[in-house]
Amino acid sequence: MALSHLVRRGRIVASALVLTAAAAWPATTPASATTPASAATPASADDVTCVLRPGIVHKDTLGNTFTGDLYCANAPGDLYGRPAFDAPVTGRLKTTQSWFVCYSIGEAHKGGNNIWYYTQGDEAVELPGLKAWGNMPASSVLTSTDPFPGLPRCPWH
Repeated sequence: MALSHLVRRGRIVASALVLTAAAAWPATTPASATTPASAATPASADDVTCVLRPGIVHKDTLGNTFTGDLYCANAPGDLYGRPAFDAPVTGRLKTTQSWFVCYSIGEAHKGGNNIWYYTQGDEAVELPGLKAWGNMPASSVLTSTDPFPGLPRCPWH
């Protein structure tokens, strides 16, 4: 088993306690998201921190509409205007459980790959007109594999 896979599995186990505590609190979503009545289910037994949620609609400030997301544990952190660390920081995720609508291929990061996930942050930083939409390196999203199976590639990459 590769070291990066072991590290990722360790993060998943460590995040289980956070998720158990968070499950007791009601979740909130930005105004750009609507939730269907159907419950989300994990993609597999290995992905206890991530669930695909088909039918949830998100609209970004660029005119894209996404009809589903990945709800997953994550590290709080910056979102970038494109999948690269030299891009403007457009937003910031303050939460440790967030949704992601698609993935892109970009700059390599400490997770050992070049996958980035696109979402709307909790706080706008630069370029306030984007309303905190941006890309987060996969190393900050607690998935078992990248890209996450079933999550679509972003339409612009």
